[in-house]
Amino acid sequence: MCGRYLLTSPLEAIQQMFKIDQMTNLGPNYNVAPTHDMPIIHRKQGSSGNELTVARWGLIPHWAKDTKIAYSTINARSETAAQKPAFRDAFKRRRCLVPADGFYEWKRDGKEKQPYLIRLQGGGGFAFAGLWATWKDVTSFTIMTTEPNEFMADIHNRMPVILSLENHERWLDVEAAPANILKPCPSDWLEAYPVDKRVGNVRNNDASLIEPIAKQ
Repeated sequence: MCGRYLLTSPLEAIQQMFKIDQMTNLGPNYNVAPTHDMPIIHRKQGSSGNELTVARWGLIPHWAKDTKIAYSTINARSETAAQKPAFRDAFKRRRCLVPADGFYEWKRDGKEKQPYLIRLQGGGGFAFAGLWATWKDVTSFTIMTTEPNEFMADIHNRMPVILSLENHERWLDVEAAPANILKPCPSDWLEAYPVDKRVGNVRNNDASLIEPIAKQ
């Protein structure tokens, strides 16, 4: 799964990567958690161009009675999203890119769980595959997950779908068949290192969270 991530890239880098003109400055977030408002990139209505929208993490489908469902929809399994009631409409009509600089995962070590930061080799921004929806006046999103690659299998049994640059537009194009890009990225794209257990508390949100440490 993917329950925490970070986005700290400068605005200019995000604009360049996703080829968008407008930008909302939310500031760096070292500990993005469910219900946080974060930027997503999606197709403009009636246009082939893309735009940025700030959305709440945890997808709320249009038929939901309230927002409580969002706590169980922060991730959508790529293998079943097209059939699941909470995701199937968004899968057909509303795909998005979720900008990120890394994500956190907890590896079990005996009775303890050690958080790791997983990122691209050497750092840098990328995009998760996502879905988005609108409910009343709330825009929300979910992050697609898949089986782990060999690198991630040592840490967790699921991982988010990290898209290559050439697959950004393919994912956003709802006329395109997405199945062959909803798969684990190559293992050699990634690096990981243990970080402080403070990341487990959403109230902690500072640059020290991404500093490597000895296992605790």
